[in-house]
Amino acid sequence: MQMPTFSITDLATLSPNHVIPSITTHDGHKALRLVLAPDAKTPDEPNFAILKDVEMHNGTIELWLAGRRAPDAPLEVRGFAGVAFRIAPDCAKFECVYLRPDNGRAEDQLRRNRSIQYFSYPDYKFDRLRREVPGQYETYVDLVPGTWTQLRIVVDGAKARVFVHDSEQPTLVVNDLKHGADLRGSIGLYIDRGTEAFFRDLTVTLK
Repeated sequence: MQMPTFSITDLATLSPNHVIPSITTHDGHKALRLVLAPDAKTPDEPNFAILKDVEMHNGTIELWLAGRRAPDAPLEVRGFAGVAFRIAPDCAKFECVYLRPDNGRAEDQLRRNRSIQYFSYPDYKFDRLRREVPGQYETYVDLVPGTWTQLRIVVDGAKARVFVHDSEQPTLVVNDLKHGADLRGSIGLYIDRGTEAFFRDLTVTLK
């Protein structure tokens, strides 16, 4: 069941959780802008704007997003922007995929290999996954900071496939979502440390 395109440029449709939303124009498009609130913790914490009145189990999330390092952010910040899904009502657990646009064209190959990331809150953040199973939940994709990027996440049971730039093949495949096949919950537009991110043209198809 395809739901209507969400008007994420209407702040009344969103519930911010440790983020500050505003409406702006970015690269010729009206967009939702998110930055972290002063009370936000990082990394890989529940920092997102939640879509009101949407519950997802299986389905597809499609949108355009652009992330970049905020002007006052340290140089090691990568401009994290993505989507959290199956968010529990108290935000105590969720699944998430995000981009690191500053890594996409880095001269260092290891940084390039960390351009897109999956994590599961609270027990499987990026650092644990990277330490225990290096390279399994992150990979390379060509990204440019601040540039609109098309993202599509297909969720089915315990599996998620992530498509970037309208590719026919997934950039990232997660075969074992850490909360299993049965979790359901909200959808959130996610950011992390030192990031300014923009979002537009969000659609959700529930299965």
